[in-house]
Amino acid sequence: MTNSNNLFFKLYKKIILDRPLLSIILVIALTIIAATQLPKFRLDASGESLVLENDTSLSYYREVNKNYSSDDFLIITWQSYAGLIAPDSLNRLKELTNRLAKIETVENVNSILNVPLLNGLTLDPDSLTEIPTLSDKNIDKNQALKEFISSPIYKNLLVGENGDTSAIQINFQRDEKYFSLLDAREELRKLELTQTLNDEQKNQLEHFEKAFDDYSKITSARTRSIIEEVRTIMDDYRDVAKLHLGGISMITNDMLDFIQHDITVFGIGILLFIMLALFVFFGKLRWVILPLFACLSTVIILAGLLSYLDWRITVISSNFPSILLIVILALSVHLVVFYRDYISQHPEKPRKEKLIATVSRMFWPCFYTAITTIVAFISLLISGIRPVIDFGWIMTIGIVLGFVLTFIIFPSFIQLIKTDKHQSGTSITYKITGWIYKLSISFKPVIFLVTLGLIFFSVFGIAKLKVENSFIDYFKSDTEIHQGMKVIDQELGGTTPLDIVIDADLTANDDDFEDEFEDEFADEEFGSVYDAGYWFQISQLKQLEGIHDFINSLEVTGKVQSLATTAKVLKQMNGGDYPDQVTLSLIHQKMPDSVKAPLMDPYLSEDGNQTRINIRVEETNPNLKRAELINAIRDHIVNEANVKPENVHFTGMLVLYNNMLESLFKSQILTIGAVYIAILLMFLILFRSLSLAVIATIPNALSAAMVLGIMGWAGIPMDMMTITIAAIVIGIAVDNSIHYVHRFKTEFQTDNHYLETMRRCHASIGKAIYYTGVTVIAGFAILALSDFIPSIYFGLLTGLAMAVALFLNLTLLPLMLVTVKPLKSS
Repeated sequence: MTNSNNLFFKLYKKIILDRPLLSIILVIALTIIAATQLPKFRLDASGESLVLENDTSLSYYREVNKNYSSDDFLIITWQSYAGLIAPDSLNRLKELTNRLAKIETVENVNSILNVPLLNGLTLDPDSLTEIPTLSDKNIDKNQALKEFISSPIYKNLLVGENGDTSAIQINFQRDEKYFSLLDAREELRKLELTQTLNDEQKNQLEHFEKAFDDYSKITSARTRSIIEEVRTIMDDYRDVAKLHLGGISMITNDMLDFIQHDITVFGIGILLFIMLALFVFFGKLRWVILPLFACLSTVIILAGLLSYLDWRITVISSNFPSILLIVILALSVHLVVFYRDYISQHPEKPRKEKLIATVSRMFWPCFYTAITTIVAFISLLISGIRPVIDFGWIMTIGIVLGFVLTFIIFPSFIQLIKTDKHQSGTSITYKITGWIYKLSISFKPVIFLVTLGLIFFSVFGIAKLKVENSFIDYFKSDTEIHQGMKVIDQELGGTTPLDIVIDADLTANDDDFEDEFEDEFADEEFGSVYDAGYWFQISQLKQLEGIHDFINSLEVTGKVQSLATTAKVLKQMNGGDYPDQVTLSLIHQKMPDSVKAPLMDPYLSEDGNQTRINIRVEETNPNLKRAELINAIRDHIVNEANVKPENVHFTGMLVLYNNMLESLFKSQILTIGAVYIAILLMFLILFRSLSLAVIATIPNALSAAMVLGIMGWAGIPMDMMTITIAAIVIGIAVDNSIHYVHRFKTEFQTDNHYLETMRRCHASIGKAIYYTGVTVIAGFAILALSDFIPSIYFGLLTGLAMAVALFLNLTLLPLMLVTVKPLKSS
């Protein structure tokens, strides 16, 4: 948009500049329409928002949950003040579990009151017909407590090793409708990845997408209501015991509260700060209202659009209102600063001419700053992590929308208010940027040495980066999520589940075994041999016990449960020795359901040819390295236990989370590389000079590298939030480079004098860079008040990086221009 003869500018002038009132009315009307959709605004903190896009491990994880046991349960930790088996404590515990059992969709509630007590029983089938529990009369409660803290089944799972803490597990009915819709949707999604769907399949996929989404709203609301009811019930028993609530659904529910808190509090906080900053910077109400109007209209219209499209917001994308406010504010500030400087230099010109000069001169710099920021967010699409991808798309749409609205609102608003007068060179900011100019000239060698030091600091820091982190560290120590996870982790055998599923090696037939006992142990009615399955044989149980004991010996594992647990109990009941195979098969056939449920069903498939080992990993252990743990266990199973690699499968939330973590570092490198190359190419097009393009990218690349270096030196791990920092820093900070270099080229034509050009740029565009820089830094720093630790890191680190970028864009960048002298004299 270089002159008024441009076709696009003529159209822009006719539609927007010549109809300011109509333009403002249309923007207000669109904003109001969008606001009507805000009640539909949805948040999502589900497990799917923490895993990789199209991760095949997710499908297998769901299949294992379906076949064995689900993670859909809540855990209440019960630490009685009077002692675990005190009569009053047991009575209140019974009352609590009875109330919990009446909650909607609860299938059963397990506690120390109703689990089978097996000490003292023998392998005689008749002795297994009536299994005692702690609720029965004439039970020695002290002996029961000893069993709880020593039994391979209950120790560090149901009751802590010290006997002070026990768990209440609330199991929910499997929602068959939910999973049938999910399975139908996933089947069609998988098909879509391998081939083009026909019209019928496309219609089916659309149907199941909508049906699943609609039903998930119902289940989400129901889960939230259930958790509130559980907490209300728990409050009635806090006088007799210390209670904490845990479980995946509880964490998901509470994370939604964190998201809502961050969106509301920080959105309002940043808004108030912007208002204060604008008034301090410009001193007039009009220059507060105009940028705010553009920012708020953008955020409300985007939020309304997301609500209308039913696009759910995750923990990652929940920061979009705050970041979008900051990005769009920068556009408005640059326009305001240029307009004020122009009317100061040309007070005699008509207002519309001043306005046309402003939008025509600032369009391309603002356009390229918007595009470079969009490139930064689009680069997040290659992360492979669903919430990060969504965040990239949301910000891309928001920046496009904000750019368009800014160039509609700014000229329209100016024409509808009284003509403004302004005298440049009198503000405190003018003096600050002038001081920075003098500092840069006087300490030029020092600034280059500091830059060199930052490069070395960043390189060595980046080499120390890690992706391993603990989920519990995402939350402050005073939150219920943190407190509950800590108790479960340290007292009840760990928090994060890791499952190992091992298939039978059916190529190895045990004919000798069959010949030995098939005549002795046959089904009385049909005369056929009862088959307990591959894994319920003595040799396989011994093999499993070796694997079980190895896993249990690892420092970072908590409670380990498997068929080996069952084998240990059976040996205790048999005087310390394995029962013979005939007895084993008889036990498998005759064992009552009340015993079979905890001892076999979670660890053995119906046909006995697949077994599952369930491991609870200690999230609070500082030595936890998930990938190393998985590899160590796999190596032992394959090389020491001689299980074929193709028969061993790892699954569980730990695997899904580890897959996501392992992708973070690769994604970070790809993201930064993609952003830098794309911006460099855009600079080549914009400035038509390789030297200028390289010079303009250096301050921003260095600020992004520095923040990664700080993370490495400080031991701050990469996660789903911090992975976005480098790309965002480059994308936002490069805006200032574009404006400065673009103004430098224009001013240089005045006298072809580099130092004078630098001085004039600091006195003009330098002010806008300073305004936006300070606002961006403080805006991100406000996130430090969050209860969500990744948001705190995100806010502080991004704010710090933007501070470095601001300093480098006002010192290093102009000094490189003055030193390299890339511009030709006109």
